[in-house]
Amino acid sequence: MDLTTRILIVDDDEGIRSLVSSFLAKHGFRVTTAADARQMRERLAEERYALIVLDLMMPGEDGLTALRSIQAADGPPVIMLSAVGTDVDRIVGLEVGAEDYLAKPCNPRELLARIRTVLRRAARPPAAPAAERSGGPSGEWVAFADWRMDLMSRVLYDPDERLVALSDGEFRLLRAFVQHPRRVLTRDQLLDFAQGAGSEAYDRAIDVQISRLRRKLAHGQAAPDLIRTVRNEGYMFVPAVTAG
Repeated sequence: MDLTTRILIVDDDEGIRSLVSSFLAKHGFRVTTAADARQMRERLAEERYALIVLDLMMPGEDGLTALRSIQAADGPPVIMLSAVGTDVDRIVGLEVGAEDYLAKPCNPRELLARIRTVLRRAARPPAAPAAERSGGPSGEWVAFADWRMDLMSRVLYDPDERLVALSDGEFRLLRAFVQHPRRVLTRDQLLDFAQGAGSEAYDRAIDVQISRLRRKLAHGQAAPDLIRTVRNEGYMFVPAVTAG
């Protein structure tokens, strides 16, 4: 069966696992469930998944800790669920690396729409034509401020030639910046460039991802900030970008 139909639901509530898995199965997904982080790892060791729906509040190891381990292992994209549903929880979940966030109890149809959106983003190929239209570099490798980035292989090397791990969302955002250097980009433009026109996202998602990306691009205390905040307008990628 196609990998894109495989979904893993991780939630300690058996009723939610049953409801969500039954609903998604009716819409063509192959759903596996896990009651906690330990079972989640067992399922991931047995099979590959296109996406994980992960509960935030679980006994033992919580969802955020489990999410960090998924990110560290370069696992599939994650949609977080939480019965708390505050802005703080949402931002923390996105900052750790979740692709999306829903408060519980959620409408299964809304969850289905979010799953389809995240899977479309993950399947979208790099948007090379945007670089050509903007006059930015369109080669496979680009360089900026002693950093090197391979747009095809999705790898980034710092000035010391160390590999820097990027989540899928961070890669798409950095790619949008290097393809449109020294231009002020609004949040809406960054959403379009990084995730595709019409994609669903929270208002703070771009700010959170930029914060994460800035930390990864910080190379020593004296290193300049490569992404500049332009007040009331958006963000600008400061360094010159060259292809090759």
